[in-house]
Amino acid sequence: MIRRAVRPLALLLAFQLSAATLSESIDRLIAASPTAHSAFWGIRIVDLATGKTLYEQNPDRFFVPASNTKLFTTAMALTRLGPDFTFQTRILTDQPPGPDGRIHGSLRLVGGGDPNLSARPIPYGAAPVTLNPLAALDELAAQVAARGVTRIDGDIVGDDTWYVWQPYAPGWSIDDPRSEDGAPISALTINDNCFTLTVRPGASPGEPAALSLNPPVEYYRLDNRVLTVAAAGPHRVRLERVPGSMDLRVWGTIPLRDKGQDLLLGIEDPALYAAQALRQLLQQRGIVVSGQATAQHLDPQDVADLTQAPAAPDPGVELARHTSAPYIEDLRITDKVSQNLHAELALRAVARARRNVGSFEAGREEMRAFLQEVGIEPGTVTLQDGSGLSRLNLVTPAAVVKLLRYMYDSAARANWLSMLPIGGQDGTLASRFANLPLASRIHAKTGSLSHVSALSGYAERTNGRWVGFSVLVNNYNGSTADIRAVMDRICALIME
Repeated sequence: MIRRAVRPLALLLAFQLSAATLSESIDRLIAASPTAHSAFWGIRIVDLATGKTLYEQNPDRFFVPASNTKLFTTAMALTRLGPDFTFQTRILTDQPPGPDGRIHGSLRLVGGGDPNLSARPIPYGAAPVTLNPLAALDELAAQVAARGVTRIDGDIVGDDTWYVWQPYAPGWSIDDPRSEDGAPISALTINDNCFTLTVRPGASPGEPAALSLNPPVEYYRLDNRVLTVAAAGPHRVRLERVPGSMDLRVWGTIPLRDKGQDLLLGIEDPALYAAQALRQLLQQRGIVVSGQATAQHLDPQDVADLTQAPAAPDPGVELARHTSAPYIEDLRITDKVSQNLHAELALRAVARARRNVGSFEAGREEMRAFLQEVGIEPGTVTLQDGSGLSRLNLVTPAAVVKLLRYMYDSAARANWLSMLPIGGQDGTLASRFANLPLASRIHAKTGSLSHVSALSGYAERTNGRWVGFSVLVNNYNGSTADIRAVMDRICALIME
């Protein structure tokens, strides 16, 4: 009887000693780094089996979460839509082609929110991107040609009305839309709504640099003022595009023997770009198109209620259709590589499926309902976008850990864990935890903005117990590498 009474007490003392050691070690670790010591830290670490808090610091204070926002968005998308959900991209006309293959009127390329009309390999992996970024559009063009279409007497319309036209979220920087980080949000997404502008030196000094596009669609009006120079040294290439403008100016110098530079740039109006690309592909197949590429949007002011709407049929004759891969494949991409656009599309996909209107407002209402199911109190999470690019987002470490516990205990656990980056192996954690032998036991989502760093997820300890943790750091004024080194060491301490 005495032995049986002592054993639980011994386990309790061991647990308390372990918790105290972890707390002291984390406190010393943060205090030892000048960059970390002056930053604002929010941490909660919880044993998932018992619910015991192993360590916390400012768990109920608000932090800008950066891409930890994606944990909320993708958890809701997985829960609401399921892993087998698919997206449809269609080509519609008002009337079928005549006996001569002629279509009288416009041809509509109707986006259904598919995030992966691109060259990205699916399923997610380390394979390089070698495919044609317009392959899905070319497949649709082939289907149109197979229907016997020879001529289109009308425009090619890029129709992204499946979602409300809200291309940018509150709190985004004015510079964000210029790059892939803030590519416009559209139900008709091609190549992540980005293109690559490659700058290579000209044939001889004094000549303009050579520019090329991938995908090879001439969309912007390019003003090339980059000169080839004989001198060795780094290239100095700059670019400018005012938001809303179709004029893209590049200038600077590039040495004659320079290997060149690839600039990944956002597309101003993705639906218009998609229409132009499809028009080009149809013409390459010998189909005559008399009209131009145009875009059709659903503007917010044209929607009676941005939070819900009745279901409405989309009239038209279907000539072609592309069906996406199962949604779990994209959710893995979204979290592992921290793809901003895909997270924004996920928010709108849930809104469209559940409320018949693909708006931010409808997505926000769905998020509120989801957070209530998770058990997160109103007011402890404020999200103004789905990706975390907005600095208006605020969460607490306690709320993040509640989400992690909810998903870990749910029937979606296996799929959910498969979506997160794995330490030292893939995604945004591929190059982290280099000196941690058990790095692959860490499944966590990163987050990064200027003066913001985040890491939240799970760690499987050496005793087989799983821990949920959220580490949010704001207002540091030093090296991000220093902050990440401390965060990674915290994970090592959890494992130990």
